[in-house]
Amino acid sequence: MEGITEKTKIKFRIPGWFHQFVIPNRLHMNGLKTPALLLLLAGLLMTTTLGRAQIQTLSLKDALNYALQHSIDLRSAALDVANGDYQIAETKARALPQVTANGSLTDQYKKQRFILDGALAGQPGETVAIEMGTTWSANASLNVSQTIYDQSVFTALKASRATQDFYKLSYDLAEEQIIELVANSYYQVLVQRQKLEVIDSNLVNSQKTYDIINNLLQNGLARKIDLDRTTVGISNLKTQRRQLLNAIEQLENQLKFFMGMPQEMEIELPDAAFDEIEQRVAVANVSTQADFSNRLSYKVLEQQADLLKYQKEAYKAAYYPTLSFSGNYSVMGVSDKFILFRGQDNGANWFGFGSIGLNLRVPIYNGNATRARLDQAEVSIQKNALQLRRTAQQLELADANARTQIYNTQLTLESQQENVDLAKQVYENTENNYHNGLATLTDLLDAQNTLTQAQNNYATSLLDYRLAEIQLIKSQGNLKSLLN
Repeated sequence: MEGITEKTKIKFRIPGWFHQFVIPNRLHMNGLKTPALLLLLAGLLMTTTLGRAQIQTLSLKDALNYALQHSIDLRSAALDVANGDYQIAETKARALPQVTANGSLTDQYKKQRFILDGALAGQPGETVAIEMGTTWSANASLNVSQTIYDQSVFTALKASRATQDFYKLSYDLAEEQIIELVANSYYQVLVQRQKLEVIDSNLVNSQKTYDIINNLLQNGLARKIDLDRTTVGISNLKTQRRQLLNAIEQLENQLKFFMGMPQEMEIELPDAAFDEIEQRVAVANVSTQADFSNRLSYKVLEQQADLLKYQKEAYKAAYYPTLSFSGNYSVMGVSDKFILFRGQDNGANWFGFGSIGLNLRVPIYNGNATRARLDQAEVSIQKNALQLRRTAQQLELADANARTQIYNTQLTLESQQENVDLAKQVYENTENNYHNGLATLTDLLDAQNTLTQAQNNYATSLLDYRLAEIQLIKSQGNLKSLLN
């Protein structure tokens, strides 16, 4: 960059990261006056402030609550719950009176002719075509029907309530699935950012080593090959950093997708988030036995079993007779002229008629179609029972694996913590020995690589532990406790 003379290191604290940017302390720009420079810097500061104002800081609880409010999958599940209410209303309507009204107005502009024996018209031995009916006719009717007994209606009412409960359970299950996805993704981002801190710390240490070797080289006390090796190490760290930044961006995009957050929105995890993981390392209750009765995936299948039983009852209802009441009343007006609505005194002929009755329907034989439907329903019930047994076995397996995994990862985590402490001590001693001429650059680089590997292994083990803890909490049916 042209015009840069002296350099001063200025640290910018970014949550989750610590790295240093080198910016110029003095800018020499041709023809640029001090006031103009101050205005330029003020504009840059305002732009930075506005950009940072759009960043959304998210704790795990914030991320979960945001997801529960904005997840498209949950919105779809909520619509299913609402649809269950509508289905109940539809089913109830079958047990209520059904009232319909009909009306018609007919202009018989060409009347139909009927062939009659001429003797009836005073013309024996001949056939006569006679027009019958009137030119205009109007009809209005009101029909009422009421179900008195229909076993299928009563069964449908019970099934509709069970269907509503099924949709509510499905909604709760969708909530749990969103919580699991968001929590897993959140911890993945958090751990990757911790690894970024490790790389940034190593970059700082490597830069210090580079500066020391460079000074020694200028005084003839070091070899150029040592400086080159340090340069290669710094270059490799920068490459790893770029790759890790790309991975973090992809994981953040995945997290925003699971949360239902727009991709263009920037997110930031608070500084305390990773420390909170470390403090809660022993939070999972391994001794608590799994209770599958409160697992939503199991409850959904149990509710589905009830629905299948109601379906079988609905098929069985086809064997029962049905009884209903019906009634109707109609009025009809006829005239050869369009004077129907002027009253009977003006030539319109109006008359009314009505009826009431009971309607009984008794099924006798339908080719064993009902029997076939019942057999199919029984097969579905048996398959659901097998699925319930299989789900119970899967939940037992998941619970056992989660307990084993969390136990093993806790041991690994403790071991990796000891490795980090030991590797840090070795690095500090090696660095001190190197500065005193008691260790080679190779020893220093090896110690630095060992420390980096130990820190990354610790971060990976911590992620494995947290993911195993989520699975254990899930196996105990307490995923919503993460919202607390």
